[in-house]
Amino acid sequence: MDKPTRRSRVRAATDQDIRRTARALLVERGPEAVTLRAIARELGLTAPALYRYYGSRDDLIAHLRLDVISDLAAELGEEISGLTTDGAVQLFTVCRGFRRWALTHTREFTLVFASPTGDVGSTTGSVATLNRADEPFGRIFLMAAGRILANHELTIPPAEAVPAELRDDLTAFQDELLSVLEESGPGFPPDKLDLGTTYVMIQFWARLYGHITLEVFGNYPIPLTKPDAVFDALLADLAREIGLDSESAGL
Repeated sequence: MDKPTRRSRVRAATDQDIRRTARALLVERGPEAVTLRAIARELGLTAPALYRYYGSRDDLIAHLRLDVISDLAAELGEEISGLTTDGAVQLFTVCRGFRRWALTHTREFTLVFASPTGDVGSTTGSVATLNRADEPFGRIFLMAAGRILANHELTIPPAEAVPAELRDDLTAFQDELLSVLEESGPGFPPDKLDLGTTYVMIQFWARLYGHITLEVFGNYPIPLTKPDAVFDALLADLAREIGLDSESAGL
């Protein structure tokens, strides 16, 4: 393999400086502070010079989001690496870890999970949550979910119980889900990823994400004196609704 040239090394180092500076601005001042002009000022560069690295602020933000979500996935992956491999304990450990991270990294959470890209309110620039199953954070969830499907008999609604208006969207999403779930282990049963299972997975995420978002932004409808207990109750409800007992889920 050819050794990198001096120019390529300098370019890579500058790119890392740009992204490191963008991350620092995000953490210290919030998403709105992450601008090419501000980064250029911090690094002693001209704003036009940054366009040799990123074509626009949205381009830089997309890379910054991936950096943040990759770091989150690595942190959660390390946390579950020594746990039982049946998936249930892993999944609920990830849920707790995600909440803990969100509450201690509120500005990074805001950028990745609660900020639009492009024009505010645009459909094409919607919130970058789990809109791709193969994103690093999505994969952590889905690896655990695949092991649950392989090792547990779950309570899943029949296809006819899924709202008819959602069936086409869920069916279109199944192939993307399956491609990741099959990597969870050789025992994954593809036939278990039916319409009902896909619906349950989406509902599980929506409730988890909704609770954490309300908590992060202080918008829970009542003051919570024991927020950990409320979150644990949510997890217990989610486990029970899919047929897992608290002990098998590590709750």
